[in-house]
Amino acid sequence: MTGLPLPPVPEPYHLPFHYGALHNIGVDYLVDPERARRLLDKRHPGLSVATFDGGACVSLNYQLYFAQYPNGGGITEELEINLIAHPVFAEERIPVVNYGQYARGYDQTKLLGIARLHVLCDNPLAIDAGRRLYAEPKHPGWFETTLPSLNAAAVRERWSISCRRGELGAEGLRRHQEEILALDVDLVGLTPEPVNNTPITGYGTDDEGRLLAGPLNVHQPYRYYALDDRTADRVRLDLGNPAEEAARDLAQLIGEAPAAGVWTYQSAPVAAHHRAYYVR
Repeated sequence: MTGLPLPPVPEPYHLPFHYGALHNIGVDYLVDPERARRLLDKRHPGLSVATFDGGACVSLNYQLYFAQYPNGGGITEELEINLIAHPVFAEERIPVVNYGQYARGYDQTKLLGIARLHVLCDNPLAIDAGRRLYAEPKHPGWFETTLPSLNAAAVRERWSISCRRGELGAEGLRRHQEEILALDVDLVGLTPEPVNNTPITGYGTDDEGRLLAGPLNVHQPYRYYALDDRTADRVRLDLGNPAEEAARDLAQLIGEAPAAGVWTYQSAPVAAHHRAYYVR
């Protein structure tokens, strides 16, 4: 039998990893492909930048998720800075799609995936798991957010995420105030469409230069918002200290490019505790 062995699953981890709940927003930008290629070559030499309508796609992906374990539960926040890419050897197997078709899940080869440039995360266990299982370039960060929620009637399709610098210490995550990036997305009044664009293939390159691919399945459709010249200003991205590598890379990649699309997912509630009433 020939072929490649599966990457190891080190203790104490088990795969697949099941999410108990997921709240997720992604924002895509179409940018200069040459700048994207230079950065991708440094991080993932086994990947090629995908192009849509003549541009490379930078994808910012914020996640808030819950996971249940045998001895309790954990909540994690993270933000990925990705380039959409595919393995170098697969050039002739990639379907020709524009950005809108890609965002709607037309590529069923799933060779078009997210090449992670930076992943900022507030959970030390998730940082370790991402590095060891998927070769993610995962580092500490923490978040201040305002998200749409059924438990706050005034919050309607408005997402605000501030990602700040973190540091791992003996007592866990240390929080610093320096802002790496801030994302504000106002989707009020825009009409989304349901899209089934998973599994999403996530690419990583390990310390020995081996390319890994890991799929993420989301079991309900995303809500996709196509943006144009009239609606691109619904997304505001502010970059923090240029000494932070993630902010510096984003500034280099995005420049003045407008947002091209937004996609969101929020897990449906599984129970509700209702209003009390008086009993005589």
